[in-house]
Formats: sequence, C-alpha cells, structure tokens
Amino acid sequence: MSRFLLACKALFLSFFVASAMPSVAADDVIKTVYHMSEGIPQASRAINNIRNHLAADPKAKIVVVTHGLGIDFLLEGATNQMEQPFAGAIADLASKGVEFRVCNNTLVSRKIDASKVAMEAKVVPSGVAEVAKLQAREGFVYLRP
Repeated sequence: MSRFLLACKALFLSFFVASAMPSVAADDVIKTVYHMSEGIPQASRAINNIRNHLAADPKAKIVVVTHGLGIDFLLEGATNQMEQPFAGAIADLASKGVEFRVCNNTLVSRKIDASKVAMEAKVVPSGVAEVAKLQAREGFVYLRP
C-alpha cells in the first residue's frame, strides 16, 4: 500500500508542478518590456538587443518604456556616441511592431515639449507605472539593457 501511496503522491506532485508553471505554446507571443532610464549608451545597447531579439523571435511583442535620461534617444535630433541619428533605427523597429513609450513626468520635470518626442513614440503619464502595469497586468517579461 505504501508504494501505491508514494506513486499517487508523486503523480499528484508532478501534476501540481506542471499546472503551476506558465505554459507557452510554440505559437504564443512572448511579450517583453525593455526598461530604459540611463541615457544614450543604454539606448544604443537596447537598439542592438531589440534587433537581435526580433531576429531570433520575429513574433515577439516588444514595448520600450523610457523615463529620466532614457528618453533622450527619442528626442528630436538625438544621435548615438558615433553621431549617428537614432531616427532611422526607431522608425525601422516601429515598422516591425516595437512600441516606444515616453514618461510625461520626465517631460514635465525636464521642461521638454512633447512635440520634441519622436513621432513613433507615445507619451504615457508615468514610465515607472507603465513598466509596472505591463508586468503585473499584461504579463510582460522585464528586461533592462
């Protein structure tokens, strides 16, 4: 009888563990939020990370949320460390479905007019709150390049 109980216990435990694990079917979209708050060097890394991410998983749903210095690459005329404009990379990624979100709190505190933000970006009330919402309510995986 004890072998039977052990077998039942093992079966129940394996069922419980399997049902507690989130399942991702091969055709399910993995949603990822890239959190950026550190400025141009982080943006350059993120652009490359996102390109690589999409090359490996073209179906990925990617949202880039920026605040603080992280918004700088999304401002009119922004260039990377080699003086290359970000505009082309932003447009290319947006055409592949990547969404860019800019913190309004940052715009207000830095006295930056929203018209200076890249047209591909959406202004949200709070970058930090946006990251939290995407993770807690919408099931996004968090990455910080």
